[in-house]
Amino acid sequence: MMDGTLETIDGRPALCFERRLAHRVERVWRAISDPAELERWFPAAAPWTPAAGETFEAGGATGEVTDVDAPHRLAWTFAGDRYSFELSACEGGCLLVFTHVFDDRKLAAQTATGWEAYFSRLEPHLAGGFLPEEKAHERWEEVHERYAERFGVDPTPGRRFIAAHRAGH
Repeated sequence: MMDGTLETIDGRPALCFERRLAHRVERVWRAISDPAELERWFPAAAPWTPAAGETFEAGGATGEVTDVDAPHRLAWTFAGDRYSFELSACEGGCLLVFTHVFDDRKLAAQTATGWEAYFSRLEPHLAGGFLPEEKAHERWEEVHERYAERFGVDPTPGRRFIAAHRAGH
């Protein structure tokens, strides 16, 4: 889909993704906030309620839910990065805006490519299906190269990352 943009928020690089989904806000809210649903499409299930101020552990790192305005906004910090989902009704369904604020701009293409793969799993999930993670990452190299070119970043870190990942599987 290649709709991620690279911006700057509070002096830090930020990836922003917009998705128009043919589902009601309340349905999408469940997909982004319920741990059992997150594990079907997101990189990991967040063991949260979620409630503002709640802390959680995942993958050896700690996160904190910073803002919840159900069913429209969910924001959290995790391992020093900031994340948020904004949901609003639009014609035909819901507009989802996802933002990830991080530190190392050199990893922008690699990170955007990962999010692109995970968001490709969301629509099938919302429709009652399932897209395996391996299938979602099949076009990783192609998508990564396009993001690296668009963002003006060196593609080498992402190339090394995916080569190591593929060698390990």
